[in-house]
Amino acid sequence: MPTPDEVNAALQQEWPGARCACVEVTSESAAAVIPTSDDDLRPGGHVSGPTLFAAADAALWFLAFGVADRIVPLALTSDLSIRFLRPARGRAVRARAVLNGATRRTVVGTVTLWMDDDEDAPCATAQGTYVVPAHHA
Repeated sequence: MPTPDEVNAALQQEWPGARCACVEVTSESAAAVIPTSDDDLRPGGHVSGPTLFAAADAALWFLAFGVADRIVPLALTSDLSIRFLRPARGRAVRARAVLNGATRRTVVGTVTLWMDDDEDAPCATAQGTYVVPAHHA
């Protein structure tokens, strides 16, 4: 099972400009965090939808690594839908993906997103599917 440190090292190698980080990865769940900046804000100081979407996508990507039991940079989003529940305000978007089901090549999960440490006040929820390419030795 890859560790969050191993995922983050691979992320920096494959995608050096990435702002997201893995904070948890298991075969059942994974979590991501994206620190926000002024570039992520909409009028009124709300974090933009694309920033929340990116956090949901990252959490599902990391979940695909946990399910595959290896880091799979080429795992791809097959579909992802998001519902915004309340305005997102804060310094860090946090997202936790929970496994709904998996096959040999797909991972389906539900993601809950919140700001900072306020996990009891989700700002969005998402559901998506990742396709994991076959393992090449």
